[in-house]
Amino acid sequence: MSAAPRRRFQLPEMEGRTARWYARQCGSATQMAEYRQEAARLTAGLASGAKVLEVAPGPGYQAVEMARAGVARVTGLDISRTMVEIGTQTARQAGVHVEFRQGDVSAMPFAAESFDLIVCQAAFKNFKQPVSALDEMHRVLRPGGRAVIQDMNREATRADIAREVARMRLNRVNSFVTRLTLSTMLRRRAYSPASFRRLAAQTAFGGCETHTSGMTLEMRLTKAAAA
Repeated sequence: MSAAPRRRFQLPEMEGRTARWYARQCGSATQMAEYRQEAARLTAGLASGAKVLEVAPGPGYQAVEMARAGVARVTGLDISRTMVEIGTQTARQAGVHVEFRQGDVSAMPFAAESFDLIVCQAAFKNFKQPVSALDEMHRVLRPGGRAVIQDMNREATRADIAREVARMRLNRVNSFVTRLTLSTMLRRRAYSPASFRRLAAQTAFGGCETHTSGMTLEMRLTKAAAA
C-alpha cells in the first residue's frame, strides 16, 4: 500500500467553490485600495524591469497592483489550481501581465537567483515546511534580493482583530465568520516576532528583521550580496 501524500499546508488547499468564496471576501473596495498602497510600498526603489515573485497570491489582487505600477515583472506561485485560474482572470481583466503558476513553495519551479523581491502575505503560517519554504525563497532570490513576509502577529489582541475585520466592511455574517477564523488561526498557527526570528535563524538567510503593527507581523529577510 502506498503512503498517503504529505500535506504541504496546515489547512486543506483552497480549491473550487471555497477558493472563489475567499476571493470575493478579499475584493472589497477598501481592500483593493490597501492592495494598491501596499504594492507601491513594496516595489518602491526597485530598478525598472526587476522581477518580483508573490508566493501564495490567492486571487492575485496585490500581484496585479504590483504589475500595474509598471516597474516590475511579476510572477505568482500558488498551490491551488483554482487560485491560479482566478489570478490569471484578475490580471486579464485589469489589462496587465502577471504569470500565475501552480506549484509548491517548498520546491519552487524556478531557477536559482531568478527574482529581486519575494512577497508573501497572509499565507506563511499555513506552510507545513516553513524552513524549506524560506530556504527555497533564498535559493531563487538574486544576491542582495529580499523577501517580505506579512502575516498575523501572535501577540495581537481581540481589539486588533476587531479593527482589522471592521476595515474589510463585510456584512454581519461574513464579519462574524472572519473574526472567528482569524481568532482560531491566531491561537493555533500565527508566529510571534521572537518565534519567527528563531525560525529564520535555522535557514539560509540566517536571520531577519521583524516589525509589528496591530494584527500584522512583517518579516524582512535579505540574501547576502555577492562578494
